[in-house]
Order: sequence, then C-alpha cells, then structure tokens
Amino acid sequence: MSTEHNYLAVNRQSWNNRTETHLKSDFYDMEGFLKGNTSLNSIELDLLGDLNGKSILHLQCHFGQDSISLSRLGAMVTGVDLSDKAIDSARQIAQQTNADAKFVCCDIYDLPNHLDETFDIVYTSYGTIGWLPDLDKWAKVISKFLKPGGKFIFVEFHPVIWMFDDNFDKIGYRYFNSGPIIESEEGTYADKEANISQDYVCWNHGLGEVLNSLINNGLELKSFNEFDYSPYDCFNKTIEFEPKKYRITHLDDKIPMVYALVAEKK
Repeated sequence: MSTEHNYLAVNRQSWNNRTETHLKSDFYDMEGFLKGNTSLNSIELDLLGDLNGKSILHLQCHFGQDSISLSRLGAMVTGVDLSDKAIDSARQIAQQTNADAKFVCCDIYDLPNHLDETFDIVYTSYGTIGWLPDLDKWAKVISKFLKPGGKFIFVEFHPVIWMFDDNFDKIGYRYFNSGPIIESEEGTYADKEANISQDYVCWNHGLGEVLNSLINNGLELKSFNEFDYSPYDCFNKTIEFEPKKYRITHLDDKIPMVYALVAEKK
C-alpha cells in the first residue's frame, strides 16, 4: 500500500516516534507544566473565556498538556489523539496532576465509534488540520459532538506559512489543497537537533476550505482573526520580538502566521 493511502499508519508512527523527544524537550517544558504552568496562550484563552463547569472535547491533543490546562480552568475535558504513545503519556500526566481529563486514542474521523456524548465546546489548535485529508468529514465530527449553541474554538497556523520552504526563502508549496504532501524529516519541531527521523503525510488547507467546511455543516462563524506572529518557536529563522511571540526574521510582520475562529452550532 502506498504511503498516500496508508497515511494513518504513517502518521501514527510519526507521532509515536516524536513523543518521547517531545516529553523531554524544553519546548514542552514538562517540569514547569507539572508545577502548574499552563500550556495555553493568550490567543486561545481570550476566546475560551470562563470554562468553569464546561465540557470540552479537545481534538488532536498530543500528550494532553492543553487538555489538562483546560481542566485546570474548571472544565471537564476529553482529549483525542491518533498516537497511542501520546495518549498513554496523557493518561499518566493526568493522573499525576489529578486532572479532570480523560483520553481516547483514535483517528478523529472514527471518533463517533468511540464516544457518545455532546460538549459545550470543541477545541483544537496549532498544527492539527494539516494531518487531515478531508475537512468536510472533520467539520461533520465537530458538529456531531457539539451541543446546540455549543462553540467550536479553533486556533491554527496560517496557510500562508505552509506555502514556504523550510527556511522561508521561497514559495515551495501550493496554497490550495492539491492532495497529499509526503515528506521525511530529521529531528522534530520541538527539538530540531534530536536524533530521530520520521516520514509523514500532510495536506494544505486554504481558509476558504476551512470556513466552508464549517458553514456547510451547520456552524455559524462568530469571529475570525489573523495574527502576525506565532506563540511557538517551531519554525526556522525566527526571532522572539516579545515574550512568546515569534516571527520569521527576514519577513518580520509582513505575513500572517496564525488565525483563530469561533463558530457556533445552530
């Protein structure tokens, strides 16, 4: 079977392969997190508001730092991820921190076969939809798990970012989704010098594709914002111009790096 058609197995292995490195990395700062530091940024915190007593479904949660951070704000959280190693770690960390968070290991398209409840909020953020081939299916899952009047809160790297080559020297990829992008990498965004390598399959998704998938599945857009920085130092050639705000050095504030939206289930 080709890599393209077997993307779930390839990407599960890719994320399993990264998990141990990520847990030990300065990027994820597990030591600080276990002492009570939040992994959430101001962009999403401003949209999430008061979470006390809210139920949240967190899609593509990796090893659960954001899920647990949400639970620390008073929410009851269910995190979902494809990587069994990441989910095993998430369960351990939740136990260690006494978090009100539970975790499901599956492909999110298959989540309706693993979970049967609805939520006040569905949340997902930063580097998630690029792993998904079909945003209509994605939006159907979001709509299915939202209560009427429930909110989808989404923060993601801007599709303009994914047009560039790794060093942001030239346009290397199409803005629009034109099928799977199959790549290999040495290291990982959380530790570029790590002695690991993995293959992966991803897709580019323009803003029109994102917004229409939500609108076509019964969600009404309430807010949409773009940001000229990333809260994460996960790209090459960056400069930190304010605490936890990074830009590509030679592009400065000229390109959008992140977008955020809120959509409500009608």
